[in-house]
Amino acid sequence: MLVMATTATPLALMKPDRLSAVAAVLTFYLVVTSWMAIKRRGTLGWPEWSALAAAFGCVVAGILLGMQGMERPGGDLDGQPATAFFVFAGLAGWAAALDLRLLLGAPLTAPQRLARHLWRMCMAYFLAATSLFLGQQDDVFFFMQRSPLLFIPSLATLIFIAYWLVKLRTKPKRRRPATATETL
Repeated sequence: MLVMATTATPLALMKPDRLSAVAAVLTFYLVVTSWMAIKRRGTLGWPEWSALAAAFGCVVAGILLGMQGMERPGGDLDGQPATAFFVFAGLAGWAAALDLRLLLGAPLTAPQRLARHLWRMCMAYFLAATSLFLGQQDDVFFFMQRSPLLFIPSLATLIFIAYWLVKLRTKPKRRRPATATETL
């Protein structure tokens, strides 16, 4: 995912496809912060602050590019609707707000770190899957173009995120050990 996002950014800028560039930077940010949630157990420092700056950069870029698209006839930029830029800015803003909360609040518990890792990794996968299956419909086999089957990977990822976040949030009931009389 990191290699894909790293190579997608300059390719998108050369095309130009600024929405894909913002999405690639956001995907890179989500994967890196997902990794940091698991590997950097409770230690917070300059990597987290740098990631927060990258998220704010995505927010600012998304808003500015979206406003630029709204000013154009047809309301699009590089063939993409202006609202798409605002959606990515909103997602980056949400992630940045959670980063800021992390940096200013108490350290995360193990289940919270796992939930942070899970939603960020799955959201990065969602962005990649949606870009591939829904954003490249002209490049798939002719019989699959505009097919509802292309929505399955994106929807499956969202269902997966929801399932595991709910599972992590609900506390499992602790079973008390069976006594000798109960086992007979």
